[in-house]
Amino acid sequence: MSPFDTSSLVLLLFAALGILSGNTSITIAVLVLLLLRVTNLHQTFPWLEKYGLTWGIVILTLGILTPIASGKTSLQDLLHSFLHWKSLLAVGVGVLVAYLGGRGAALMASQPTVVTGLLLGTILGVTFFRGVPVGPLIAAGILSLLIAR
Repeated sequence: MSPFDTSSLVLLLFAALGILSGNTSITIAVLVLLLLRVTNLHQTFPWLEKYGLTWGIVILTLGILTPIASGKTSLQDLLHSFLHWKSLLAVGVGVLVAYLGGRGAALMASQPTVVTGLLLGTILGVTFFRGVPVGPLIAAGILSLLIAR
């Protein structure tokens, strides 16, 4: 695998978009992938494809649950949040997003041809609309609703 083929050029373009948009998540991810390519560690790609999403979700969940673990959010705070309509709405939206993410993961596994478009859309959303690159699963879930048979 040549370190400077079209895949590397596309990754360099994504790195440039990440840098121009000030999105360090995209930039770091792309640079790590480029580093794996040029150091001939591309044999890790199948492992990353298989487990990367799972580990990413684990790390994201750790970040979300840390305020509870650190004591910044108490059980009383959690119970009190169910008394406010915004918190109840947040629970409902959380359920919807988790459902869409599940549908999205299934769609991405069963129809890998849509992954490229979802990734490109996410990169563009991150770059030009100050988005956060957690969108592909939710986008795939919404797409699954739109193209469901």
